[in-house]
Amino acid sequence: MGNRILIVEDENALRKAISVSLKNQGYEVLMATSAAEAASTLKAVGTVDAIWLDHYLLNIETGLDFLDRIKKNEEWKKIPIFVVSNSVDDNKVSSYYLMGIEKYYVKAENSLDTIIDDINNHLKKGD
Repeated sequence: MGNRILIVEDENALRKAISVSLKNQGYEVLMATSAAEAASTLKAVGTVDAIWLDHYLLNIETGLDFLDRIKKNEEWKKIPIFVVSNSVDDNKVSSYYLMGIEKYYVKAENSLDTIIDDINNHLKKGD
């Protein structure tokens, strides 16, 4: 497959589990725990094929803040973004969709396999 995915997740155990699952599917995985770290990673590598984004992150910025930064950057604004969060706030979910994410998942209601299958299907459509 060879696609590169950036995981932006501050929970260490979950970030590692996501990484292992994605690597087992053949993805190259980059990881960040904050919006600032994720932006630095993107600057260093240029772009990625998809972003797995949590809403609640380390430091001041949220996933929405990071998404706003992504959408303002010509090189990054078309990267498909999959938000995976504990938050079920309807306003927050609506805000993400209005900003152009692919899909929003509530962590407690979705398995890693389900989310990864969706990412796989989305990236295959783009081939």
